[in-house]
Amino acid sequence: MLVKTYCAAVNGLEVTTVTVEVSMSRGVQFHLTGLADTAVKESYDRIKAALVNNGFKMPMMDITVNLSPADIKKEGSGYDLPLAIGIMAASGRVESGLLDKYMMVGELGLDGHLQPVRGALPIAIRARAEKFKGLIVPRQNIREAAVVNQLEVYGMDTLMDVVQFLNGSTQYEPTIIDTRKEFYEQQNHYELDFSDVRGQESVKRALEVAAAGGHNLIMIGPPGSGKSMLAKRLPSILPPLSLAESLETTQIHSVAGKLDRETSLISQRPFRAPHHTISQVALVGGGQNPQPGEISLAHNGVLFLDEMPELSRSVLEVLRQPLEDRKISISRAKYNVEYPCSFMLIASMNPCPCGYYGDPTHHCVCTPGQIQRYMNKISGPLLDRIDIHCEIQAVPFAQLSQMQPGEPSGNIRERVIKARKIQEERFKGHKGVHCNAMMTERMLHEYAEPDAASLDMLRMAMERLKLSARAYSRILKVARTIADLESSEQVQAQHIAEAIGYRNLDRGDWAERGI
Repeated sequence: MLVKTYCAAVNGLEVTTVTVEVSMSRGVQFHLTGLADTAVKESYDRIKAALVNNGFKMPMMDITVNLSPADIKKEGSGYDLPLAIGIMAASGRVESGLLDKYMMVGELGLDGHLQPVRGALPIAIRARAEKFKGLIVPRQNIREAAVVNQLEVYGMDTLMDVVQFLNGSTQYEPTIIDTRKEFYEQQNHYELDFSDVRGQESVKRALEVAAAGGHNLIMIGPPGSGKSMLAKRLPSILPPLSLAESLETTQIHSVAGKLDRETSLISQRPFRAPHHTISQVALVGGGQNPQPGEISLAHNGVLFLDEMPELSRSVLEVLRQPLEDRKISISRAKYNVEYPCSFMLIASMNPCPCGYYGDPTHHCVCTPGQIQRYMNKISGPLLDRIDIHCEIQAVPFAQLSQMQPGEPSGNIRERVIKARKIQEERFKGHKGVHCNAMMTERMLHEYAEPDAASLDMLRMAMERLKLSARAYSRILKVARTIADLESSEQVQAQHIAEAIGYRNLDRGDWAERGI
């Protein structure tokens, strides 16, 4: 007897419907075809134990299973459930009338309980696209899968629950989640706020400009000056996620297995802060089974690199292409996976190995050669891709002891959202461009062309600081954002002047003069 069940193979964010074909004939062997990896091949033992522990026996027949399409590699333990149901249906223990209406995924424990799998959300999206009536997933995956509307999603605890549902002996209700209500309720709940920060007004201004235009930023200053504190509060002033952005971000976290079981949709922009010992693969993604890296987990959010020069130079250099293209292609001999990675890079660093070069309250013990080698750990091409360079000093005790809170994040966020709306209106005819940081060279000439006085100022800065062509473009993008914050149609001299002031690390005398 031939029976078909349906599941899915996840490769990056691409999902392919997999047909599990089970055929039985006289014999005693088990054959599994269709490019299955070790985890899939081991499913036979898990299925056999689960059936025995639930009062069934493995059919004493020659069982041939094909995972179609057979030329796509099948990885993971999510094939256990459709394989088990296919074997039981082929042996007459499960009615086959509903098998073509439902897609199913899940790992089987030896006692028959269903264990969670990765990628339930993109699988649910695929099931709806393929016109399946419903999707059966483990109970732990129910909230992320039920985000997809126009699809009946059932969360099951055990193999027996699935058998009873398909046989019609027990009625189950699909899980329904009010996605929009939950999404909008959780958007504005931030534990960290800029009102906690005393002083540092110039740095707050730089962060506001960065948030308004989606620009990359680096802070340089001594230990204890508040670099990490400010960076961690940046998400509280970023514009809220749209539903489309949230769905895309949630899919990435679902594929990576990083989604909280109580979470249906990610409602706040991600903030990823990997340790400086991170490897290249962990940062950009890849591995034996291709997984998204930190830059993709930070998609539509912030990637914070604390103590940036402490990261391996080879790790830092792999950021150059993703910062430009906003996507990462992972190519290996057996697969090619593409993940989105449109993130804001926020970095911090000390001015020297000891951290106190140029600090008026501490004595630096580093030699000029040590300072230069420390600064050279960040290459010129990478610095060119960071729009805003911000110097920061420790807050004096007189300001630190003041009880007056700083400006709350809500007020700053309103200005950022207003500037972003101007940009959205400006770029509505350009697909894939949502903020000033994404502008192309042609768009710069159209929307950020400086007037004569500004052009003279910019020419002088380019010659004096020996800026690259990329730095020139970055200055214009930042100036366009500053103009948007002031609701100015034209980029004016004061906007260019402030943008030039954010290129501190491009100055040739920076290491000589200190901060």
